[in-house]
Amino acid sequence: MVIKKLTLKNFRNYEDETFEFTDGLNILTGQNAQGKTNCAEAVFYLCTGASLRIRHDRQLIRRGAECARVSAVLENAYGSTALEAAIFESRRELYLNGNRVTRSVDFVGNMKSVFFSPGELRLIQDGPEERRRFLNLSISQTSREYGAALLRYQRILEQRNNLLKERDANFILDTLPVWDEQLAAYAARILARRREYLVSLSRYAAEAHAFLTDGAEVLTIAAEREYAGGEDEIARTFLKELGASYERDIRLGFTSVGPHRDDIKILIDGADARGFSSQGQARTAALSMKLAEVEIFRNVSGEAPVLILDDVLSELDLPRRKKLLSCVKGVQCILTCTHAERVLYGAESNRIRIRGGKIVR
Repeated sequence: MVIKKLTLKNFRNYEDETFEFTDGLNILTGQNAQGKTNCAEAVFYLCTGASLRIRHDRQLIRRGAECARVSAVLENAYGSTALEAAIFESRRELYLNGNRVTRSVDFVGNMKSVFFSPGELRLIQDGPEERRRFLNLSISQTSREYGAALLRYQRILEQRNNLLKERDANFILDTLPVWDEQLAAYAARILARRREYLVSLSRYAAEAHAFLTDGAEVLTIAAEREYAGGEDEIARTFLKELGASYERDIRLGFTSVGPHRDDIKILIDGADARGFSSQGQARTAALSMKLAEVEIFRNVSGEAPVLILDDVLSELDLPRRKKLLSCVKGVQCILTCTHAERVLYGAESNRIRIRGGKIVR
């Protein structure tokens, strides 16, 4: 999978620019705050329908403009595909090959990407929400069924939480089972897919981590809460958990158990990486998880995703920079940095210099 062309119109600090990328390593260079990360963010947005940096899409619109547009032409094993997102103040429109797409799950995954920046340390050091978001964005790119189940789960969860805020306890207890049955069905699909994904993630991340650390450390990843059996058994187990939490949920006013509360364990040499790892260890662990993501996408779809490395090499020591560059061979990579000569070590690349939201030609 290769992006051939990316066009940004009124996106962040870009007025109207078109990037042309090659199959291998593409370097976006320039001083800080010129727009390198904004370009990388646009690619990720077309892949996932979400930004890793902001919560509200309207923040992507260039100041003074009414609408931002991001479009790309990519090539994969099936031919050429055109993607476009038009972002307005309170809505957005998605297009696939010129046709309007009404469901985001039909848009996500047509182009796959893995994004890594120094901010990805949140994946290791912050709370469970960051790790759940990682799982949801990653799995949704390879499984529309997962994305659809997640959307339905979130909608039913919202209804259940609204019910829990009612004042009539008898009404709550009479109505909860109706929502619980529906919630458990979608939760089972989510949990079963996460379990399958984590098996692959753990294996590939351990291999990548061993490579980056020369075998000095062992990285282990697993679900904090394991569910046995198929979807039917998982649904039955989850229903029991919901029933056992009625009193607590009514007291709190929200649903206290489920995929929206789960976490994953990330261990380095058997110790919790969140509490016991150094900055360097956390960075290497997060990078290993991202490299594992590349391999999972390659195995599932038969093609490597676009790998986005945003200001990453400056955070790594020399041996790990060289190791990382060796990992991106055979993958289209978009790498941002201030000085290409300091990080490339002679590697061939397509270099694009950016200044003030414009490509310097």
